[in-house]
Amino acid sequence: MKPTKEFTVADYLLTRLKQLNVTEVFQIPGDYVKHFTQALEYFDGIETIGTSNELDASYAADAYARTRGLAAVSLQYGVSTFSALNAIAGAYVERSPVVVISATPGADARQIGSMYNVLYHHSTGNLNVDQEVYERVTVAAETLSTSAGAPEKIDKLLIAALTHQRPVYIACYKEVWGEPCPKPSSKKLEPEIIKSEPAALENAVSQAWSQISQSKNPLIFAGVELLRHKLTKQLEELIKASGMLYTTTSLGKTVLDEKGDKFIGTYSDQASIPEVIKLVEASDCILSLGTIITDDYLWLVENKFSDMIQVTTQETRVGYFTYSGVTLKDFIEALTERFKRASGYPLKVIAPAQPRFPEPWRSNSDPKYDLTPEVITFNRFFEHATSFLKKEKMLDDIVMTFGVSSSMYVATNIYGLSQNAYISSAAWQCIGFETGAASGAQLGSGKQAWTVAGDGGFMMIAQSLSTLVKYNINSVIFVMSNGVYAIEQVYVDMDSFKAGPDHKFDAFDILPKWDYQALAKAFGANSYRAETVSELDQVLLNLKKKTNLPTLVEIVIPQKDLAQQMARLGNE
Repeated sequence: MKPTKEFTVADYLLTRLKQLNVTEVFQIPGDYVKHFTQALEYFDGIETIGTSNELDASYAADAYARTRGLAAVSLQYGVSTFSALNAIAGAYVERSPVVVISATPGADARQIGSMYNVLYHHSTGNLNVDQEVYERVTVAAETLSTSAGAPEKIDKLLIAALTHQRPVYIACYKEVWGEPCPKPSSKKLEPEIIKSEPAALENAVSQAWSQISQSKNPLIFAGVELLRHKLTKQLEELIKASGMLYTTTSLGKTVLDEKGDKFIGTYSDQASIPEVIKLVEASDCILSLGTIITDDYLWLVENKFSDMIQVTTQETRVGYFTYSGVTLKDFIEALTERFKRASGYPLKVIAPAQPRFPEPWRSNSDPKYDLTPEVITFNRFFEHATSFLKKEKMLDDIVMTFGVSSSMYVATNIYGLSQNAYISSAAWQCIGFETGAASGAQLGSGKQAWTVAGDGGFMMIAQSLSTLVKYNINSVIFVMSNGVYAIEQVYVDMDSFKAGPDHKFDAFDILPKWDYQALAKAFGANSYRAETVSELDQVLLNLKKKTNLPTLVEIVIPQKDLAQQMARLGNE
């Protein structure tokens, strides 16, 4: 029975989260944070999602934030927060607003520790170390030693998360979460509106306009910040006003619905469809908006730097000219108005026809298996899976999650996904993210998560399958089972993929053998296994069956299958 109690600091934070449409909080319990977890247990309107471990909780919260707009994860001090650090660092890099909630030893413990030199459990001896560490991977971090001023400090943290679309950290002394606190206003918090310096904005847009209007093949390069900061309508207006074609980064894939006639395909360097590479390389003016430029795009920076207009939340650069005090939103809107006033625009440029199945898959599949059509390769898997989704009209009903893997790069070749339906660790590049992200992606979006994991990545966080079972989340987890860390071997020695006994994988890239169907049974999940293309097609049909349980699907592929997308990346 729900206990009757006064309104507390924990209730204040939970009320604010609920106002911001956070209806699930991912949790690992702990004694220091017990006052918060007990408040969460009985809080109306927010469900506790108790996960298997900290990475499971934090990957899920990251994916939830990407689909819902904000997320929260509750962790124990020290041993738990440190375990979650990798996931929160990824959220920080990839612009995902996760509220990290914790608690530290209280005022009494600090007095005893100081007087008697007692080392409290989960502590390094520095009781502030959690905050000091999280200050490096959040935009704001705070430890509350008292309930006095708690509402203002909590609001400030949440506004920072919304404004910057990055994680924040909030901890309390153990007792403070349970201390009395005034209730918040009914008005939900909003991100801070940052305006551009007018002269700097005018100069930046004028310089950009000069560069665009003198070009013959301008191209928009759209990134994930447009999605995170709700600037997709502005992007659509700019495309309409300018007539320009657009591509996206791997991380920004599905920044818009991919069915529009201006989308040329995702640009993921040499993993891209060759026609996309040609269009990018032929562009003499790349309007890069909201992109996170990683070392996946070194060729672009090295060869197109002076032709790039780079506008993000972090910088505004037009060629070699830089401008401070210019926001991404203001720049896009001002440039769109410039296009609307200009004669000769929009440009009458139509994107190339989107590839039809079996393209782009067959031309990118490993040629070793051309004469064995029943062998499943990376590209054959995506050929059949995406064809099935299109035929069954399911492309609008799923959200796909990827950690860094061969599958993530191959999947950038997919056309036709709906907006915000491709969630990946393309910048932080974390193996295993995809499986932990499934629960958060599905709960946050309301769509079924289709996760494609390497077997190495799945092994890192297989317990996430148990979380999906516990909460009746019917995600589909495909495990690309080749027994090796293939993506790592690509970057170590691609000769290992050649046939013959003289070409072997390095020992550190060989994985143990798992019985995935037995594992699924142990966790209580559904399972299938496919060794041939015919079996894959049957499995896909079976996935249409209604179920309230997750399904683990082992896709058996040859150890030495080398997708040509990966071969091109490795050779580069």
